[in-house]
Amino acid sequence: MALSKAYPARQFRPRGQTATFVQVLLAGAVAIALAITGCTKKRFDENDNSLNLVLRANVKGLDPISANDLYSSTVIAQMYEGLLEYNYLKRPFTLQPALAEAMPEVSKDGLTYTFKIKKGVKFHDNAAFKDGKGREITAQDFIYSWKRLADPRNASEGFWIFDGKIKGLNEWAQMVKAEKANYDTPVEGLAATDNNTLVVKLTGVYHQLPFVLAMPFASIVPKEAVEKYGKEFLNNPVGTGPFVLEKSADWVRNSKITLKKNPSYRPETYPTEGAPGDAEKGLLVDAGKQVPFIDKLVFNEIVEDQPRWQNGLKGNFDWFDIPKDNFENAVKDNKIAPELGAKAMALDVTPALDVTYIGFNMTDKELGKNKLLRQAISKAFDSKTYIQKFLNGRGVAAQGPIPPGVDAYDDVYKNPNAEFDLAKAKELLAKAGFPEGKGAPELTYEGLSDATARQGAEFFAQSMAAIGIKVKINSNTWPQFQEKIKGQKAQIFGIAWGADYPDAQNFFQLFYSKNKTPGPNDSSFTNLEFDKLYEESLKLPAGEERTKLYRKLRDIVADESPWIFNAHRLGYRLVHGWVGNFKWTEVANDYPKYIRIDAKKRADLGSKL
Repeated sequence: MALSKAYPARQFRPRGQTATFVQVLLAGAVAIALAITGCTKKRFDENDNSLNLVLRANVKGLDPISANDLYSSTVIAQMYEGLLEYNYLKRPFTLQPALAEAMPEVSKDGLTYTFKIKKGVKFHDNAAFKDGKGREITAQDFIYSWKRLADPRNASEGFWIFDGKIKGLNEWAQMVKAEKANYDTPVEGLAATDNNTLVVKLTGVYHQLPFVLAMPFASIVPKEAVEKYGKEFLNNPVGTGPFVLEKSADWVRNSKITLKKNPSYRPETYPTEGAPGDAEKGLLVDAGKQVPFIDKLVFNEIVEDQPRWQNGLKGNFDWFDIPKDNFENAVKDNKIAPELGAKAMALDVTPALDVTYIGFNMTDKELGKNKLLRQAISKAFDSKTYIQKFLNGRGVAAQGPIPPGVDAYDDVYKNPNAEFDLAKAKELLAKAGFPEGKGAPELTYEGLSDATARQGAEFFAQSMAAIGIKVKINSNTWPQFQEKIKGQKAQIFGIAWGADYPDAQNFFQLFYSKNKTPGPNDSSFTNLEFDKLYEESLKLPAGEERTKLYRKLRDIVADESPWIFNAHRLGYRLVHGWVGNFKWTEVANDYPKYIRIDAKKRADLGSKL
């Protein structure tokens, strides 16, 4: 990323060079001219209809089957689509058709879903197609794409959304692995009865199927592009989404990704209804109008907090999070600081559907076999202090995996192993075989390399030192961090899980043994009782009976302590005054297409930043 640099106060010439009198005069004249023109020249082009966003970690690839982290999936969701999507405005979050004509027809037994596919939707123009023109999508494209997700040769971490759920898909995958099947081999549970009809047959009731169909993993890709680019398809995305990557040069690795508006995007309009209060906030002004409103979408990848913050203040990003070290200057009495408000910025506060946690590698010979050791470590970690020190109080102490706002959340429940108690931690450590920490193994904590993450890692190390446990800290880039976790090479790691969809099952599946890493169960937690109850919960619709099962699952996880439950966060971000239709969403990654930018207003306000 080439960050904008402030001009230095002094400019130094190389040694041995002397400026002549004429050079000095010319330099003075140029300086005066620049001073005059600088008063009138605007920092932003009033015709630049672009949305500029920032990511705090680097994007790994642009293939839907690789959409296993927040940052990659956010970018992927701009270029790819699936059958369903979320209504941008409605809360609670509500699904609606995307590439499907309507919500699916579901059989009485809940095992068969029938989708009608929209006609006339085309893939992006690309050299993979005849004459470079994208062809119309068909129901068969979904079958191909979902087979590709299941193909063991691709080792997609997203296969968990269909694993064991669709009749014959797992069997097909095993046959492919044994080289006894290919993509032409039919799968019992996936059928295209015609070009625009897709029939999905399940192995059992799967109430979360509509949710997972809105995830980037379930997006469609064209067979032609996959075959043309091979392994490089990861870097040459071809979908149906509102934005396109026109050329490879528009993706500067670990720096910037520039997407252009898809000129052939399907008819898609801004919502005509939303949540209570949306109309009063001006969020329905564009109701019924074709999206996207912007011509260009730019994702800037900046790992460190302060460069993100400084660039955000300068208007280089249209909205941006408030880092820990800047919070007190940005927020006063839970309102935006007057000096920022005077610059037409607004403060957005939205509860995050997430949980931050410190995970234990349950395959580790020390941690995995010693529950008392895990409990001692958990009791020695003060999440409330962490929230105050590192989140500026922007969150609530997590007692389990389910965040507020998701079904089955219990606001009165207290996890006995999540409450900070140093004396109890020492007692548990002694029972674990390490009185006063004597003989305890040195632990290794894997974290990210940004400043806040490093400070959090040091807090963990200090917390463990209080009970006599030594901790070594490793800082990693996001790809390095992911590689260690997925390769079971991380002993202890600090991370967060944001909801893929607003259902408690999305959090409990993080402990299901069949999802162990490289699946979403990063701790590789295995518990037979948990697995049995979890599988029972999958058969139940939302309601009291399922909630009771979820509470039992919570209690098992609390006792076994594969995680230190840390915080459910509140998101605080600043939004510039030229941004329209802004409503933060935790699960709908395709939100940029609904945003409107007032480029003239940005040019006017930007000169004052």
